Amino acid sequence: MAEDILLKYESLVEELKAHLGTPKFDKLFKSKTASLTKPEQFLIKMEMSRLSQPVARFIDLRGQVTGQVKPYEYDGKQHFMDDTAIEVFEDAIKRHGGYTLAVYEAVMNTENNHRVMQKKAAEQALAEDSAATEQPAKVIKFASYESRREERMNYSIKITVELDKDNKVAASTSDISLSGAKIKLAPRYQVKKGQLIGLRLVGLEQDFELGLKNGIQYEIVAVEKVSREYNHIRLKRTFIENNEKFDEFLESFIHGNKRRYKVNLDNTLDAVVSKGYEQYYIPRVTSLYTFLSLQGDKLYPSLALTTENNIFIQRYFCDERKLSCLYSIINQQRLGDLLSSPEAVKEEYLYTFTHTVAGKIYYYSATRSELDSQPNLKNLFLGFGSQKDSWQCFKLQLMPSHPEDSYIPLSLPSSAGKNIEKLNKPPTPRVQGLIKDVKYLLILTSIGTKFEQQTYQQLDYNKDAVNQLKQFGHSKHKTPPHLEPVALEYVNLRAHKRYLYKTAVSVEHHEQTITGHTRDLSVMGLQIEFDQPVEFKKGDIIKLNLPELQKITKKHDLTNLAYEVMAVSKSLTTVNLKVHRITDLPHMAIKFFTVLIDNNKDKLRVCEESPKIPGLSTALRNMVTKSVCQFPFYLHKEAAHFKTGAIGQGLYPSPLHVLLQNFGLLNETTSIDGFLSTDQITEVITPLIKDRSRQDPPLPFTLFVRFDPRKTVISDAITSRCISEDDYKPQTLFVKKALKSDLVYIFRLYISRTGRPDIDYLANELKYISQYALHKAKDLEEALWAVAGVGDIIDITDEALTHFDIDQRLINEMSKRKATWLKRVI
Repeated sequence: MAEDILLKYESLVEELKAHLGTPKFDKLFKSKTASLTKPEQFLIKMEMSRLSQPVARFIDLRGQVTGQVKPYEYDGKQHFMDDTAIEVFEDAIKRHGGYTLAVYEAVMNTENNHRVMQKKAAEQALAEDSAATEQPAKVIKFASYESRREERMNYSIKITVELDKDNKVAASTSDISLSGAKIKLAPRYQVKKGQLIGLRLVGLEQDFELGLKNGIQYEIVAVEKVSREYNHIRLKRTFIENNEKFDEFLESFIHGNKRRYKVNLDNTLDAVVSKGYEQYYIPRVTSLYTFLSLQGDKLYPSLALTTENNIFIQRYFCDERKLSCLYSIINQQRLGDLLSSPEAVKEEYLYTFTHTVAGKIYYYSATRSELDSQPNLKNLFLGFGSQKDSWQCFKLQLMPSHPEDSYIPLSLPSSAGKNIEKLNKPPTPRVQGLIKDVKYLLILTSIGTKFEQQTYQQLDYNKDAVNQLKQFGHSKHKTPPHLEPVALEYVNLRAHKRYLYKTAVSVEHHEQTITGHTRDLSVMGLQIEFDQPVEFKKGDIIKLNLPELQKITKKHDLTNLAYEVMAVSKSLTTVNLKVHRITDLPHMAIKFFTVLIDNNKDKLRVCEESPKIPGLSTALRNMVTKSVCQFPFYLHKEAAHFKTGAIGQGLYPSPLHVLLQNFGLLNETTSIDGFLSTDQITEVITPLIKDRSRQDPPLPFTLFVRFDPRKTVISDAITSRCISEDDYKPQTLFVKKALKSDLVYIFRLYISRTGRPDIDYLANELKYISQYALHKAKDLEEALWAVAGVGDIIDITDEALTHFDIDQRLINEMSKRKATWLKRVI
């Protein structure tokens, strides 16, 4: 109702806003609203009060306006604005007498703001030809949501503060709740924590009969210095008045009007959208997130956040002792070289292979920079190493990581629900102790393909010089620095639920029968507790019998079922097993347990998995989410077709973000049709992913982009090709032409299907939204259910270009032009 009234008098509100803060405002307000009813006058006055509230938000218009953004300091806080925004800011500051919400909103809505321009352009394009206009994709800003400490109504009214019997001061509130308030008071009035003061709510008493002859008594909780002009005084009521009538009025007044404060609800809406898309992306990423901690004066890999899609990288770097060797491969010299790069995200390519001697695994590795500096060994390393089955090419990306980023509370105040306060707690002391020394996040992505490996295998090298590769080998340490793998916890992560169930098992091993029982089971795996310690190791394949379950089925043979050992407890008695498939034929255990579970879901009890260190996975996930540097994108399904429904934007922009920003397309919505068209999604990507399931690994695609920076329209400036094949050769002519005068980007796309959205992860915020806007909560859920695929786009230009038969001089000249263009636009 309140929104409807404000919408009805929108032009009047805009007119009054223009005079807000001026001496003639009160007189103008009375004359302009004289014909309105008292409730209507009050609501418009409330809106003016909202806009008059001081704010502490810093303004960052980098990438959001057409003008050149520069630092601008006001009242001890640094903002980033262009000349247009600064002019609006300074004019509004003078008019409103300080940095208020009205000032902030004016600056965020300048005519040269990309969001404003795009909105107008979209509206115009829609009006001209709605049929031809593509549905825009959402831009999801990762980890951009904020938390609210308490559910208070931001409401500025005139008050009189009684400091003592002889000292009364005119002031104003900043916010108010039933049991407390925050007021603005000039620093010259000396107050202290614990002091009792009286308040007269002059602004409310003008419109309502409050029955407060002596005002309201408050106790000062805290004094916060804000500026030279005023302090914030936090207060809590003593309730000495025992005035139930006033308490009921104030509670009703706040409850009845808080729905109208869209900034609070919008904050939660934004959080649900961001978190919903984040929980799709993080578990599907193929890159391994490795955290580097400072130990003494050296950096070591200390923690790795693993998923079912990136765990193979963690395992690849574990030797025969099951110990990670990343400490020697990502060594101090290489970290020093990486950190010397001036870029925010330091990038490098790493080539590796292993050599096994007497059952021991030894690693050999070299970075692209190291090989370029030793041209006499480059072909030898690449040519010899690529012959190995263990050959891998990784892209490395290094960036700062901060332990404080581990805490991302809900976007709700603790007072919004009984369990919100519990969920809003920061990481435990144990978790904080494990992450306190983290300084950097290293992302390792396996980008090599069979085609690229084959091109390296064709290099000529002197086989007699293989001993010279010893300098790229890594020795073993008896007690290497420990790297703790931490499995990502997401409801959406496990493909099949596990159920608590006890039944007898037996295993034939080394001509001996080992007995035990199941602790839990799922369609794809079992957890077994054996009667005695076992000699199994991770990766072993065992044959298992289920004698008791065999008695209830004749259709399924439950003997000699092949399972792979996934983990063994320290006591050697508890073993986690996963179904081992030798062929594509259905595994008998899968068929049996599918029927068993489907027919007994009402009887079986779901097994809740306990993490090794509670809260650590969440902390690391938050740190990763705060530092995303790739280009996440999401495919929505409409009828039988896929389309780009959203893209993600992290702290560090990828080259594709920069391209979109260059054309003013990186706003609340966007279109990536310029470089990944609907036709490419329909013809190249869809046929390969449409029949995939959520548990299938991501499929790789390669995207070639030719960009002419002299063109001003993205459709004219960019030409692209998307392929699913490993072989680059058919794209040689496309790349050669582009290298002569344009800029070339080559990207690797990893795309997978999604499962159900993790609504449990968003339940508290969705419930809060439902209380005030049920339709919006339903719209959010529907939007998340529409996500059918998620992708990650990674720049592999430097590596991919080496696999073409192209003059290196052309590549070098193009790289210089690209660097010059990037300096100009970033």
